[in-house]
Parts: sequence; structure tokens; C-alpha cells
Amino acid sequence: MFISVLDLFKIGLGPSSSHTMGPMVAARRFLDQLRASPFQPAALSASLHGSLAFTGKGHATDRATILGLGGVTLDTYDADVAEQVLARIAETGHVEPDGLPSMAFDPDVDLIFDYDRAIDGHANAMELFARDAEGDTVLRQVYFSVGGGFVLTEDELAQGGATDDGAPVPYPFKSADEMMRMCRETGQSIADLKRANELSRMSRAELHDGLARIWDEMAACMDRGLETTGVLPGGLNVRRRAAALAEGLRDEHTNQPQPHQAMDWLAAYAMAVNEENAAGGRVVTAPTNGASGVVPAVIRYWLDHVPGSTRAKVTDFLLTAAAIGGLVKHNASISGAECGCQAEVGSAAAMAAAGLCAVMGGSPEQIENAAEIALEHHLGMTCDPVRGLVQVPCIERNGLGAMKAVGAASLALRGDGTHFVPLDAAIETMRQTGRDMSEKYKETALGGLAVNIPNC
Repeated sequence: MFISVLDLFKIGLGPSSSHTMGPMVAARRFLDQLRASPFQPAALSASLHGSLAFTGKGHATDRATILGLGGVTLDTYDADVAEQVLARIAETGHVEPDGLPSMAFDPDVDLIFDYDRAIDGHANAMELFARDAEGDTVLRQVYFSVGGGFVLTEDELAQGGATDDGAPVPYPFKSADEMMRMCRETGQSIADLKRANELSRMSRAELHDGLARIWDEMAACMDRGLETTGVLPGGLNVRRRAAALAEGLRDEHTNQPQPHQAMDWLAAYAMAVNEENAAGGRVVTAPTNGASGVVPAVIRYWLDHVPGSTRAKVTDFLLTAAAIGGLVKHNASISGAECGCQAEVGSAAAMAAAGLCAVMGGSPEQIENAAEIALEHHLGMTCDPVRGLVQVPCIERNGLGAMKAVGAASLALRGDGTHFVPLDAAIETMRQTGRDMSEKYKETALGGLAVNIPNC
């Protein structure tokens, strides 16, 4: 098992890594397959299933799919260009991606939200079709958006995931138990193991620059959120709160400091990121968009409020967090549509707790304990976004997830790493809980808060 830190933390687009980024990735892969085929496609269509259908409009899945089939990619995304592409497709009923002929695609007709037919494999499923001038299907592909912007075809999912054709890594741990054993045998930290694995696939400069860019993007997103006011899009009329919260905290610091100020800053940091995500801004999956505020908020908390912190150690934080996130993704899920919000904010809290514990001098045993505490106390958390928007309860939930992460790290650091529940057991429990959880509570907006408070 190898999931790169630069894949787990990747720069993307709000409001959802599975519902926005995933469909764009799937569309790009489909177009690439068409470019490599001998067929002359004349028309495209798409159908969304499961959670992609139920909460797709609130998560901008329709917009993402249209843009993706129009040739817009995440790595070259420009908001102004995207609006021009959407307008052109709406006007002409055709998409014109580079390297392919103009193909008929009317979003009102050819993009179907199929609420009735689920596709076995994953709750986030989409089918893409290409037809020739006679109307015959020349290419069909099913894609599953499995969380965090990761996408698998039907065949890849059946084979257990995408094939890893890279060089063998020196520390191929597939469980926390294996990871801890390698730490004991080598005397290395979790960050050291993860760094060595990364360096078997890329140069030291590539890893350094990639991690620096990830933190720079996280920090820039947070800063935008801390400075922006107004109402979030989508119709719920949710007001941005992070900027006002930060302003109030600065005034308190100048005048009369109040209790819990550091925790309030922590919430402001996390909410700032998720308000940016809800507005469709640039964010970093950590491990998903819906949970993207937790890890950067805890890093910022450590840098701004913990004596002795230094930016030089942010790489160790991210590497440690990625090691934990990779274990969760490999052995359970980071997808809210598959396992509820325990898989998103719970996973993010475990990652952040481990990273904070690491940079504060924790041993591998304490780090594993911190991750386990944070994940254990998110078990059973549902994903019930009101109107399918990544706003209520998602934004506040990131703030509370960050608080749990700090508390878990602090508790672990006050112990010697000995604890009752192993991290592997917490991860497996999360997987089982997600399997048994009603579909109403897994990013469908059919239960929980989504049906018990007004949608307007």
C-alpha cells in the first residue's frame, strides 16, 4: 500500500472533493480514453447515481461534470474561463475539448440525475457515454468517486483499487501495527518512514517543494476565509462567520483576553477554510474537501499559539498526518457517502492529532494513541448536509473536529503511549459502522439535520 502525501493532500476546488473534484477527474479520464480510441464520437451523455445524484446539485456536481466534459481540468482551472465554457455549452449544446471533435451535449437533456438506480460498488457513481453520429454507443465507462478526489473505474474497484506500478517502497506498512513495528525496529519516527517511502518515488526537491506548496495553499485559503465576509451561495443564506470571529479575537487580545481564546482561534481557522470551500474556492483535500479545515487549522494553531513551533517542522506534521490518512483510506474509507462524516472529519481529526503530537515531540506510540483517540470519538458521526450543501453542519463540524484533534494530542502526550484500543481497531470499527449505517445518513440529505430543519 502506498498513497503519496501529495495525492492525499492535493489542491482542488470546492465544495466537495468527491462530488466536485471527482467528476471532473472522471470526465478528464473519459476524454483521454476517447482521444486514444479509433472512434469518431458525435455526442456525450452522463448519468449520476447514489449520493452524486441525491446531493449533486448542492455539491455542484452538475457544474463539475459539464466543465469536465468541456475539457476544463483541475490543474488548469480558472474561474473566468470556466464561466465562459459553461456559457458556451449552454448556448450551443456542444462541448469542444481539445483533441476531440465538437460533440453534442445539452446539460438539460444529457446530464441525468438518476435517483432510483444505484450502481454496486460505491455510493458515488457516474456513467459516461459517447455515441457516434448514428446514435450507437462507442464508449461507456462507470466511475466511482471514492473520496478525496480519488476516482476508480468499475474494473479498478473490482480489482481492489488502481494498480500501483511504482518502485517498491522501503517501508510498505498496511496497518498501524506494521507501522509501529517498523518504527521500533528501525528507531525511526512515523514521519521518517513516510519520507523514505516518498523519496523512493520522487526526488528530495520534489517532495520538499510539493509539501511547501501544500502548506502555502492551505495557509492562503485560510487567510482568504479570515478576511472575507458575506453570505455563502446555495440558498440557505448562511453567513460567513470566521472573519468576524477573528476580528473579535484580535480586539480581545488587545483589550482584555478572554478564556478559551486559543480554542476560539482554532475554530476560526477551520471555519475560514470551510467557508472558502463552501463558496467553491481553492482548497487542499485533507483528506477531503468537506473536512479540509481540520488539518490546516491545527497546524496554524501550533504555529501561532504553541511556544517553540517552527515552520520547518510542518513537513513532519504533513508526513505523519498522511501516514495516518493513508491507513484509514486503505483499510476503511475517507468518503462521507460510504461511511458518513466519521470517515471525513473523523479521519481528518485523527490525521491532525497525529501530526500535532509528532511536532510536539511525541513518540510513535503516543502519535498512534493520539490518532486513535481522535478517530474513536468521531465513530458513528453521520453525514447529513442540509440541502446537500457543504455548509450546515459541515463548517462548524470542522472547528469541533480541530478541537478534538488538539485534545487528543494533548491527552496522548500526557501518557506514555500505552492504551487499550489500537488504532487499527478504531479504523476497522469505523469501516463496520459505515457499512451498517443507514443510507439516509451517508451524504444523501435524506435524514438527520437535512430533514429536521427548514431548507430555506
